[in-house]
Amino acid sequence: MVTMTGKGGPLPINIETADVADLEAAVGVLRALDYRQGGGFCRDAVRVVKTASLLLHWGTVPDRLRARLHTVLADVHNLLGWTEFDTGHPVPARRRFERALGLAAEAGNDSLVANIHYRLGRVHLHHHDVPGALAEFARGRAAARRSASRRATAILAANESWAFAMGGDEHAALTRLADAEAAFAETAGSDPRPWEAFFAETDLAAMRGTVLTELAGGHRGRAITELTTAAGRYGADMARSRSLTLIMLAQNHAGRGDLDEAARVGAEALDLAGTVASVRPKDRLAPLERLFLEHHGDPVLGTLPERITRYRALPLN
Repeated sequence: MVTMTGKGGPLPINIETADVADLEAAVGVLRALDYRQGGGFCRDAVRVVKTASLLLHWGTVPDRLRARLHTVLADVHNLLGWTEFDTGHPVPARRRFERALGLAAEAGNDSLVANIHYRLGRVHLHHHDVPGALAEFARGRAAARRSASRRATAILAANESWAFAMGGDEHAALTRLADAEAAFAETAGSDPRPWEAFFAETDLAAMRGTVLTELAGGHRGRAITELTTAAGRYGADMARSRSLTLIMLAQNHAGRGDLDEAARVGAEALDLAGTVASVRPKDRLAPLERLFLEHHGDPVLGTLPERITRYRALPLN
């Protein structure tokens, strides 16, 4: 027996494992595209939402597949929320994340709940709302404990560290960074969930560098070491992460007065950022732009400050 989709195509009543597996694979492809090219390339995720929603509402879903299908739908809303955030739309992003939270809770998937709270926290953090970020990270940490996922715990602790550093609390920032490293050490040999898989040794190094960049001062030397390591490990499949890492690396070089290296890394970061459909590199270039403008006219920098200013003024394609 079949029913019809809104476009007139047949939809099977009985949902099979293969149907759910196909949706999971589609979300995996979209997630990889997001990492490589930024959120502006992931609008096809809407089609996955529609398909999964049709299956849930019109199909007969066996009990053994119901939680898994709810997880797929929550995961794709989570990805769409990240896409909205990445393209500069925080309000729609929060709506997507709230929808994802409801679906993940219905699936009983605390690991995914933790990940969604992490992403909500990152929206707050990007807009320098430290209390809002810490509140979301705390909710995520509670969900990570329920799920017994040490990788989720590491992700939340690392981002709490960033928030504390942004708020100027050095002791709390370094304490939570140590907690993140300890939790991550316990993940050896475990298979990550798809939404957690991005957080490996490279991303942990990038987070160390990020926290130390926020703390600045005497931490710049170690920040440069960590960010150089991370940037060298990020491949073409993580272009957005590499661009953000290079921006912070250039910022640290400029902060130490090494304008030659700051200009070299900054130019590389700018070139890479231009290939990524994301507003985050534009926003994260602001501190580097300010540092360069303090040395306006220095021949070492050439036209790089003006190039950064023009790039940041361009609308996202």
